[in-house]
Amino acid sequence: MNPEGMLLVISAPSGAGKSTLIRMLCRDFPGFGFSVSYTTRPPREKEVHGKDYFFVSREQFQGLMEKNFFAEWAEVHGNFYGTPAQQILDSIREGRSLIMDVDVQGARQIKNSLKRGVYIFVFPPSLEELRQRLMQRGSDPAGVIKNRLQNAVLEIQKSDFFDYWLVNDEINASHARLKAIVMAEMLRPSFNPDLIRKITSGERHDS
Repeated sequence: MNPEGMLLVISAPSGAGKSTLIRMLCRDFPGFGFSVSYTTRPPREKEVHGKDYFFVSREQFQGLMEKNFFAEWAEVHGNFYGTPAQQILDSIREGRSLIMDVDVQGARQIKNSLKRGVYIFVFPPSLEELRQRLMQRGSDPAGVIKNRLQNAVLEIQKSDFFDYWLVNDEINASHARLKAIVMAEMLRPSFNPDLIRKITSGERHDS
């Protein structure tokens, strides 16, 4: 039997440091990949169909929605984005692990539709700390920062269905905790389906 891959779903309010943590985690576990989403927006320069996104028309996207093709989907700034469910399931069954960087709504859709995965929500230490981080970016006007903080409160209040809560108070410590979660999940029987047979048959198993 081949071990299954892991589906790791990570959400956080904007500015909580999720993207940095994901980049650090991918260095630790280079076998993790990302699913390719579908979108109705036009491709940007150097974006490749099938690699960056699958670029489809609104009619095509809506037709796929009606067939329950997507594990999650959303409309953002007038364009649709969606993650194909079968692509995720095929990757996991073939032993390939995936990281999904989605918002709370998307994470709930994935959990409801696929009934599997490890769900991690990343908190800021406080709303004041989050406000400071958003201001330090220097890229958003005050009104946008206010909206992001309001959205953060709503997302935090809806995070009760996640498997793990991780407070990103200091990036290296938070990275170590995130890595520990993944390593613990890899000790589940589904990641070593042949372990009992190997041990009882006298084979050596090295972790």
